[in-house]
Amino acid sequence: MPAGEVSRRTLADELASGVVELIHENGLEPGAQMDTVRELARRFDVAVPTMREGLRRLEAMGVVVLRHGSGVYVGENVRRSVVHNPHSQVLTGERLIDLLEARRVIEPPIAATAATVRDPDGCARLAAKLAEAEQCLNDARDRLWIVNLDFHRALAQAAGNTVLAEVVDSIVLVHAEEQKEILRLHGNESEDFQEHQRITRAVLDGDIDAAFQATRDHLSNVIEAIRARDLNGEQ
Repeated sequence: MPAGEVSRRTLADELASGVVELIHENGLEPGAQMDTVRELARRFDVAVPTMREGLRRLEAMGVVVLRHGSGVYVGENVRRSVVHNPHSQVLTGERLIDLLEARRVIEPPIAATAATVRDPDGCARLAAKLAEAEQCLNDARDRLWIVNLDFHRALAQAAGNTVLAEVVDSIVLVHAEEQKEILRLHGNESEDFQEHQRITRAVLDGDIDAAFQATRDHLSNVIEAIRARDLNGEQ
């Protein structure tokens, strides 16, 4: 990784840590509104885009929520003990595939359970995240990876089991940067969205077998796309 990219990543990580400290120092609870991005940038003496990058790292972990036109809010996962390691390197190649294969073992049965239980709050969130992803395809592609993480978290929530939801959270939040890299390597955002549509339809229809298979196919397709890029020597 080029030195400039390393320094930007380190600064973003330091800003993320600083924001978390600020939340705890002020005793802010989930849902509390924070300073605006511009005010936070002024507080930490950095450019607004740099501050936004640090906040997006926290948003990917559910520690903060960025609401367009509204501001920065404390997220539901601010008290989590399992968090992303800011010093870990972005995984590539086979390590990314290992992560996806682990998800392929875990997530299809969760999707099947979601189609069985159809927790109302989880299903509502699942549909909302799908709609948000569609909007991102049209005008906010830089946010798509975060919305896709939330889609898989909502899928686990629809299963109605808090432990299963925590398991998926641990995978997608702890490895947030890796998930971003997976979407980049996959390269076909529209196809990814269509697969999420199939999963959502199966869950909402209560089709257990279709939910299982659609989720497994989705993850298998991503694995194959990344393997194909590796074989072709693409970065």
